Amino acid sequence: MDMEGEHGMVEVDDDTYFRGRVMAYSDSDEEEYDDLNGRITDTSAADARRGKDIQGIPWERLSISRDKYRQTRLEQYKNYENIPHSGECSEKERKHTRTGGLYYEFWRNTRSVKSTILHFQLRNLVWSTSKHDVYLMSHFSIIHWSSLNCKRTEVLNVSGHVAPHEKHPGSLLEGFTQTQVSTLAVRDKLLIAGGFQGELICKYLDRPGVSFCSRTTYDDNAITNAVEIYDCPSGAIHFMASNNDCGVRDFDMEKFQLSKHFSFPWPVNHTSLSPDGKLLVIVGDNPDGLLVDSQTGKTVMPLHGHLDFSFASSWHPNGHTFATGNQDKTCRIWDARNLSKSVSVLKGNLGAIRSIRFTSDGQFMAMAEPADFVHVYDAKNGYEKEQEIDFFGEISGVSFSPDTESLFIGVWDRTYGSLLQYNRRRSYSYLDSVL
Repeated sequence: MDMEGEHGMVEVDDDTYFRGRVMAYSDSDEEEYDDLNGRITDTSAADARRGKDIQGIPWERLSISRDKYRQTRLEQYKNYENIPHSGECSEKERKHTRTGGLYYEFWRNTRSVKSTILHFQLRNLVWSTSKHDVYLMSHFSIIHWSSLNCKRTEVLNVSGHVAPHEKHPGSLLEGFTQTQVSTLAVRDKLLIAGGFQGELICKYLDRPGVSFCSRTTYDDNAITNAVEIYDCPSGAIHFMASNNDCGVRDFDMEKFQLSKHFSFPWPVNHTSLSPDGKLLVIVGDNPDGLLVDSQTGKTVMPLHGHLDFSFASSWHPNGHTFATGNQDKTCRIWDARNLSKSVSVLKGNLGAIRSIRFTSDGQFMAMAEPADFVHVYDAKNGYEKEQEIDFFGEISGVSFSPDTESLFIGVWDRTYGSLLQYNRRRSYSYLDSVL
C-alpha cells in the first residue's frame, strides 16, 4: 500500500484522494437545515419505484441530469495507479460480459448511517453478520446498524483511550489512544479493527469492553491493510493480519496468541485463506500475487497477469476458484488447479477493484470499484452476465450477509454518505434448484 509522499495517510476531507465528489445542490443552507431537522429522509424500495432517486439526490433542482453527470464522472474520475497506464494496458484482455442481470434489488438507502474511509486504497470497512445486521466505520466509531428495527448503535469508539478488559499474555494492557482504523473484520461475534500504526483491537460483541490489544510491529511502515477471520479445522477461531511491513501474521483467538508470522518481498495488502485452510492468496505492492502454503508460508505458485498493485482477494466456496482485484481496473478469476493464466479478466468502469466478495453458496461474486459501481456477477454460470449497481460516491466496503439474502454497500460522500441495502431476488427461486 502506498505510503510515499502525498499519498500517505489520508484525511477524508481531502479531495486529492477522493476525486470527483458528488455535488451538493446550490441551496446549501437548506441542505443543512434539512439535515438538522431530519427532513432528509431515507429512500425505500417503494420510494424508488415511485421514481425517487435511490440516494435522494434532487436532480430536478440541479443544473445537470443524472445521465449527464454519470457521463462526466466516467470521463473525469482519475484512477490511482502505482504503475502508469496499467488501466489502459489491461483493456485488451478483458472479458466482455452481458449487463442487465438483476440478482439483488434495491431495498433501502439509510442516510443516518455515515460510512467513512480513512485511507483511499483500503476499502474493507463494511461487514454483515446477518441479513439484518451490519457493522461499519463512521469516523472514530464502529457502528452496528440493524435494518430490522432501523437502529444505530455505537459498538466501539476509538477516538479516546481503548484498553483490554481481559488479561492475556502478549496483550498490550496499556491499550491505544486515538486509533485510526484502516481496516475492519467482523464474523459471528468477533470484531477486529486494524490501525495505521499496526494496532489490532479485538472485541467479542457479546462481551463488555475489548478482549485483546496488540501491535503487530513497531516498524514505521506498520499499517494494517486487511484482516480475515476464519475457523480452523480444530474449531479454534483465528484471524490473519496483512501489514505494510511485508508481514502476514496469524493469531489464535482461543489462546490470544500469535501463532504464525510469514514475511514476503513486498507490502501485503490482502490475504485470503482457502476453504480447506491449506492455501493462502497473497496480494500486495507487486503486480504478481502469490499462492502459498498456509502452514509454511512457502510459495506454491506465483500469479502472473495483473499490471499494477493488488488490494483485494477472495476464495469461492468451491475451494479451487479464487479472485484478485487490482489497480489496473481488473478482477482476475483463477483456478488453483491450473495457474498458468487466469480464467477470466473482469473490468471495472472507473478505477481499481478494491474489494471482492463471494456469496456463501457460490452463486454470485461482487466486486467494488473505488466509487460509483459495484458489479455482481453470476459466478455459477461462468461470469458471463452481471448486474451493475450504479450510484454516486466513494465505496467504503461491500458485504453479503452470510445467508446471501442481503448485500450492503457503504457510500462515503460529504452530502450523500449512506448505507445501501440490496436484497436477493427470489422471484426465480425455482430456477436456483435447477441450475
